[in-house]
Amino acid sequence: MEILVNLDVMMARRKISSGELAERIGITPANLSILKTNKAKAIRFSTLAALCRELQCQPGDLLEFKEE
Repeated sequence: MEILVNLDVMMARRKISSGELAERIGITPANLSILKTNKAKAIRFSTLAALCRELQCQPGDLLEFKEE
């Protein structure tokens, strides 16, 4: 099983750059890149909440479960 982060899709829909989003939610662009490329092993609820607040979405819009 795998959890996919669809952050790039939501960012494209909201027309926001990585740098701008990282600044708004208070994380480094490098950490945001790790999330976007599905290399993250975990995400803090506070980061997920900040992403949802800025992108005006629900956690389910960003996270997707895939069977292997």
